[in-house]
Parts: sequence; C-alpha cells; structure tokens
Amino acid sequence: MELKKTYVEEYGYKKVITDRNSPLCYLELDFLKLADGESMSLKEIGKETALIILYGKCRVSGENFDFPEVGKRADVFAGPAEAVYIGKDTAYTVTAKGDVKIAVCKAPAEKYFAPAYVKTEDIKTKDLGKGAYARKAAFNFPETVPANLLYIGEFWVSDGNWASFPPHKHDVDNMPTEGALDEIYYFEFDRPEGFGFQAVYTENGDIDEVYKVKTGDTVEVPRGYHPFTVAPNYKNYCLWIMAGKNRGIFSTTEKEHKWMVK
Repeated sequence: MELKKTYVEEYGYKKVITDRNSPLCYLELDFLKLADGESMSLKEIGKETALIILYGKCRVSGENFDFPEVGKRADVFAGPAEAVYIGKDTAYTVTAKGDVKIAVCKAPAEKYFAPAYVKTEDIKTKDLGKGAYARKAAFNFPETVPANLLYIGEFWVSDGNWASFPPHKHDVDNMPTEGALDEIYYFEFDRPEGFGFQAVYTENGDIDEVYKVKTGDTVEVPRGYHPFTVAPNYKNYCLWIMAGKNRGIFSTTEKEHKWMVK
C-alpha cells in the first residue's frame, strides 16, 4: 500500500491527496502558492476547508466575511501557522500580500459552519514527550472552532528525536478512549538535504510501511500506528491534518510501549 505522495512547490493550485488517489475516508489535501497581488477564487461543494498559512500573508474574503491580513510567519519554523475555516458550499477568494503558500485541507461536510479566522495569539502550543521524544506541538485548528470533521495542528522535531511516540493509533470508534480519525502528515526540513523516517503499521501487519521523507512529502495514515523520527543535526516541521466525527486527540498507545506513559 503506497501512502507517500510529494508536493513540488510551485505557483498555482495543486491537488496532492484526493478522494480518488487515497485510501483515506475523509481527508483531501491541496496546496496553493500565489505571488504578491495574485488572487484565486475557490468553492468546494459538500466539503469544508481549512486554510493553513504555511508562510506569507494573504487576504481571505467572501460574501459576508473578510479577513484582510492572515499569516504572520516567514517560514514553517517561525511559530505556529494561522488558519482560516471555510464552511460547506462557501465561495472564497485568496489574495496574496507578498508570496504566500497555503495548505488547503478539506473534508466532507454535512452542516454549514461560519467562516472563522484563527489568529496566532489564539493558538495553543504544548511541549510533548520527554528525552529523545520531546517535541513542541501547536493546535492550529482545534475542536473549539466549530466544524464538522477537521482537526489540525503542527509539530517540530529536531536532532534525531521522535514524534508520535510512543506509537499510537486512532482508527477505532471506541470513545472516550479512542476515536476513528484519518490523518495526513506533511513534512518540511530546515535544509534541502534534511530527511526523516515515517512508519505506518497495524497490529495484524496488513499495513507495514516505512518511508524516507523530505521537504514536500506527505504520508497518509488510514489506520495503524505512525511514529516518526528526524535525522540527527536536522530540524523537522510537520503539519498534521485529522478528520473524524470525534475531533481531538483520542488515541490508544501500542500496548508494548504503554509503560512509557504511566
């Protein structure tokens, strides 16, 4: 099962993970890059959208809403990304203020929720793990923002450390212990030669994959455990995009490794 796809950064709109090329039930991922002053108008029928501003600034507007300046950071290592939520069947226009690169995260939507702007000062960050699996995480589009399925954040890992560790999964609807959520990881590194390794595996072994990932790579997680590690002397950025009816971190640690979280 091939779960890795790659986005090559270029101006314009590019579909990377769609409902036709992926085993995921809910998630799709596109990218939008615009030069200063350029605009693009979009509308997704039957879907909700979260725009994660990877770098740069833009205006996001539509009927009855206008967010004139979204985006605060110069690159993915300069703090958490701002986000804009676009509800079901809502047309919107993005206008660049300088170069801007955006992850366009989409999921099926039954209900309409109003567009929302998640500012830097409203984004919670947290230090997770310890020792060789210490990392910082941000919750850019949390469950407190009204939406159907989308739940999105980021993490940063450096110098050989691990993330999504101890290994955990969220593929069974067994609330409140575990929720069934699709996930996508999108990676960038601080140097062009930087890399890491992303595993995706299930207990019964029907999925057992390990991918070398570099800047622009994505890995889909339809089921199973999914730990990640970055190579020593490099810094990693990861955008994690989740979708499911139970929005939040409702996961189960792999039983062999539960002793680490006691």
